[in-house]
Amino acid sequence: MLDPSSSEEEGDEILEVERKEVAAPKSVAGARPSPGRATAAAVADGHSSGAGLQPRGRGSGAGRPSSPSPSVGSDKEKEDLEKMQREEEEKKKRLQLYVFVMRCIAYPFNAKQPTDMARRQQKISKQQLQTVKERFQAFLSGDTQIVADEAFINAVQSYYDVFLKSDRVSRMVQSGGCSASDSREVFKKHIEKRVRSLPEIDGLSKETVLSSWIAKFDTIYRGEEDPRKHQQRMTASAASELILSKDQLYEMFQQILGIKKFEHQLLYNACQLDNPDEQAAQIRRELDGRLQMADQIARYGGKFPRFSSREMEAMFIEELRSSVNLLMANLESMPVSKGGEFKLQKLKRGHNASIMDMGQEDENTLSKSDVVLSFTLEVVIMEVQGLKSLAPNRIVYCTMEVEGGHKLQTDQAEASKPTWGTQGDFTTTQPLPAVKVKLFTESTGVLALEDKELGKVVLHPTPNSPKQSELHKMTVSKGCSDNDLRIKLAIRMDKPQNMKHCGYLWAIGKNVWKRWKKRFFVLVQVSQYTFAMCSYREKKAEPVELLQLDGYTVDYTDPQPGLDGGRTFFNAVKEGDTVIFASDDEQDRILWVQAMYRATGQSHKPVPPTQVQKLNSRGSTAPQLDAPISQFYADRAQKHGMDEFISANPCNFDHGSLFELVQRLTLDHRLNDSYSCLGWFSPGQVFVLDEYCARYGVRGCHRHLCYLSDLLERAENGAMIDPTLLHYSFAFCASHVHGNRPDGIGTVTVEEKERFDEIKERLRVLLENQITHFRYCFPFGRPEGALKATLSLLERVLMNDIVTPVPQDEVKAVIRKCLEQAALVNYQRLSEYAKLEENVGRLVTPAKKLEDTIRLAELVIEVLQQNEEHHAEAFAWWSDLMVEHAETFLCLYSADMDAALEVQPPDSWDSFPLFQLLNDFLRVDYNLCNGRFHKHLQDLYAPLVVRYVDLMESSIAQSIHRGFERESWEPVNNGSGTSEDLFWKLDALQTFIRDLHWPEEEFGKHLETRLKLMSSDMIESCVKRTRAAFEAKLQKSSRATDFRVPQSICTMFNVMVDAKAQSAKLCAMDLGQERQYHSQIDNLIEETVKEMITLLVAKFVVILESVLAKLSRYDEGTLFSSFLSFTVKAASKYVDVPKPGMDVADGYVTFVRHSQDMLREKVNEEVYIERLFDQWYTSTMNLLGTWLTDRMDLQLHLYQLKILIRVVKKKYRDFRLQGVLDSTLNSKMYDTVRNRLTLEEATASVREGGMQGISMRDSDEDDDN
Repeated sequence: MLDPSSSEEEGDEILEVERKEVAAPKSVAGARPSPGRATAAAVADGHSSGAGLQPRGRGSGAGRPSSPSPSVGSDKEKEDLEKMQREEEEKKKRLQLYVFVMRCIAYPFNAKQPTDMARRQQKISKQQLQTVKERFQAFLSGDTQIVADEAFINAVQSYYDVFLKSDRVSRMVQSGGCSASDSREVFKKHIEKRVRSLPEIDGLSKETVLSSWIAKFDTIYRGEEDPRKHQQRMTASAASELILSKDQLYEMFQQILGIKKFEHQLLYNACQLDNPDEQAAQIRRELDGRLQMADQIARYGGKFPRFSSREMEAMFIEELRSSVNLLMANLESMPVSKGGEFKLQKLKRGHNASIMDMGQEDENTLSKSDVVLSFTLEVVIMEVQGLKSLAPNRIVYCTMEVEGGHKLQTDQAEASKPTWGTQGDFTTTQPLPAVKVKLFTESTGVLALEDKELGKVVLHPTPNSPKQSELHKMTVSKGCSDNDLRIKLAIRMDKPQNMKHCGYLWAIGKNVWKRWKKRFFVLVQVSQYTFAMCSYREKKAEPVELLQLDGYTVDYTDPQPGLDGGRTFFNAVKEGDTVIFASDDEQDRILWVQAMYRATGQSHKPVPPTQVQKLNSRGSTAPQLDAPISQFYADRAQKHGMDEFISANPCNFDHGSLFELVQRLTLDHRLNDSYSCLGWFSPGQVFVLDEYCARYGVRGCHRHLCYLSDLLERAENGAMIDPTLLHYSFAFCASHVHGNRPDGIGTVTVEEKERFDEIKERLRVLLENQITHFRYCFPFGRPEGALKATLSLLERVLMNDIVTPVPQDEVKAVIRKCLEQAALVNYQRLSEYAKLEENVGRLVTPAKKLEDTIRLAELVIEVLQQNEEHHAEAFAWWSDLMVEHAETFLCLYSADMDAALEVQPPDSWDSFPLFQLLNDFLRVDYNLCNGRFHKHLQDLYAPLVVRYVDLMESSIAQSIHRGFERESWEPVNNGSGTSEDLFWKLDALQTFIRDLHWPEEEFGKHLETRLKLMSSDMIESCVKRTRAAFEAKLQKSSRATDFRVPQSICTMFNVMVDAKAQSAKLCAMDLGQERQYHSQIDNLIEETVKEMITLLVAKFVVILESVLAKLSRYDEGTLFSSFLSFTVKAASKYVDVPKPGMDVADGYVTFVRHSQDMLREKVNEEVYIERLFDQWYTSTMNLLGTWLTDRMDLQLHLYQLKILIRVVKKKYRDFRLQGVLDSTLNSKMYDTVRNRLTLEEATASVREGGMQGISMRDSDEDDDN
């Protein structure tokens, strides 16, 4: 296959003719008239707005007059024409730029695709955000099959309301800075606090709950998508994000620059981008051109860029040279062919050094031993024809060898079918080796020591020899009768990577090849900058003679008279030397000239005579059949008008402006792709841009200044740009402008300094704006670390130079100003969100205004909580400023709050929930507790609280007075209606004040003390009123045995019980001496209860006294007693007289039992019941003992005796059943009464003849008599 040839730059002579013929056009493609100026502005950052396309002659639109023809009369047509011209120029500029970019991709020698860049996440589009919202809404509506508990559903609902529905998230999606990872991280942070606050569950760790919730979140987020397909898609996208092939890079920059596919194909073929040798030669020519221009500027002077100091001009020349020398060193370290195993020898470069010092040539002269070639030969023996003299069954085989090497043998075959297909592999260092192939047959003789040779053939292959198998006539050995013996074989000799061309040429020179003769030549590349033309003889590894091509210029030439041999001529010319070559074939000559043109690195491009004729006679369309394929591609490119871009000299372009264009377009492409890049280029884009800057000498400061300008423009228009990226570029430019580069002091142009100052100011304004709008530029703390990086970058931007740190007070003042403005911005947007502005100028009720203020307070608290959760870490170094920001934000709210409270009616307590809401948030915040707003809130509400307590105290006092006046003493819960209402109000008041959590300790203690005192006073009043009602109730009741303990008496006792219980809660103080409030009211209740028990017992005693008064009428010696005894005796003679007086005893016993049951059932305090029963029993027993003692000298009437025995006996048994202790029951008085009644019973039995079944002896037994 033929080597593709180059069709790059036109010769310098042609360019000079075009420059003279065509004036420089006034367009964006400004030309460079001299090489010196071209290089100076190409390396220094160009300050023209165009790309600096060089002027073109015939067929170029750049030289076309801009004025319209006379037929164009309207301004619209003129504008259309100018627009078409601009579009045409822009298209040409992009095509030219694409040529440069293609060459960077095709043969990079400075940059690599970085593999350590952070992986960018897929960004969320508006449509995807809407889809995600719908998926979460479906989950919350129960339309999915995902099983979840209430806690998870609440967490998702909160996430949906706070995050997904937020307008800040919509803005972040619109800015291109929101990724799926951001959504997941926000949810994870959102649920961590919730899960930590859940109670512990045995066997279930909170980490497990978190993992489960995250897995469910992923399921909801993904929806119906197949996770395997999603993973495959992510893997493919991640791979394309990491590294791209050349074809992918070509396709990317076609999209970036708007190049069509067929245009790419034309340029690709014409530029021979698939030929590494041509690309390396192109680089060498470019670098030599740049170095020559630098040398011309140094020697003859040129137009330098404006530098910040005059001394930088000499430094600028050194920068040019060192940058080109660095590129040359990089190229020198490249292998001949990328990916090949062969490495070039490390030789000192001679050609380019000769530009600076022509006297150093001898130091870099090659020797024959420096030229080393290694060839691989494949010899394949197919078959032998014409073998007729041997018997068909005789065994034959072949041997093969490269002379001077080892020998190989084929398999054995029968003479009737001598075919093998055996391949032998050899390695040799000889460009013209001798390959020997011999045919043998096995000897049949017994004494034969060697097999018989039938024939042989000796071949001399070259790398240009045919690769297919051919028949070769063999030299027949003696004794073999087969004269027409032929062997079919193929020899493939591979061309090593450092051999660029080979073949037979005629040659004659002054110092080498002094005789005109035909020799075998090999063009050898010893290193990237060292090539040698070597002649070889057969079977020799070292060249006979060699010509080092450094400094030579190759070109086509006419046939030389007097030289016999060769048909087409070309020569290599150097000062003081000329070497003439001749070939027998035109195509071979073109290939030799092209190969040597790449090797010499000359700027002049040889043009074949056939192409010159074609250029001179454009009408001819006859194809050049003897031209190589590269010429065909060059002709195609010329036909489509692409030759001007291919042949353009890169040294004549302003690559600073060209690079600015391609970088801007690349950034647009990057920001519009599917990744949340935040302004970072992809690895492939970084690689191409790095290679472009290095290869074409774009200054690093200019590159980063353009990048910063583009990023700032996008950020100002709402795109999300990573501040860390801005920081990198800004730091580079700052170190360059301030002369503090890591690699030493470099040149600084005035344009760079002015542009840096302009960008620095723009960046400062942008950063201050972002900090002011930090809630909206970095919503929910995303992108992660961006706000912190923004603050760090602001501190760097405020520095006057690169080494002197800015005073912290100055940075603090700037951030304070931003946060003060941020408070205003945040509150304005919050007010708009709460729609308070709609109420301005309208009649709004106080209740509605208060409701809106409470809702706004909830939003204010939510904002402050989000600031603390998502942004506090970024402001950790300026935490005091964030506290000031929060106070300012709250003070703005206080204006609306104060206005709403002012219109509330007097003595209205509906605003207390607002205080509770705000105070509950502020009191737990270490920074805001008792801060400016908090103190204002306390000052605002302290009078309201005092007024509320005053009114409540008055109201409760009035309710006690009115309640006890109308009290029916019906039981209500634990007491009466009035007491229950009192205790509920006191408890509700104390609970309300306690729930206020008054933050100021002294006032809070004052409120507590006052409420305890008030409760003590109110309970005291309740107790006293109840005691008075109790006494009045007893006075009004009956004194006879028909008295029944009413429900109201029990209710009054219960009021006392409840009062005692409530006083322990309502009146007790936790601190020392204040406990007296509780003890005082407790003592009062105890004393009152004692009095009530005493009054009730006295009532019971009075009833017993009435019974005993009835019995006193039967005392011995009274008139009534005598009369009654006589009547009974007289009547008993005639009729049965019933037992007298048992109804009195039964009535009293019934009264006692009813009273005991009522008290036991209705009174809630057992202690009081036991105390009452003890006193009741003791008092009545003492009364009986006293009554009997008074009658110690009298004998009891039988009637009296029976009644007393029944009363005492039943009383003892009933009180024992009620739980009165035996020590109380069997008191001394009881024993006295019992003994007296027993004695009286004995006397009566003797006197009256019996007690009719009533006896005192059964008083200790449980009988029903």
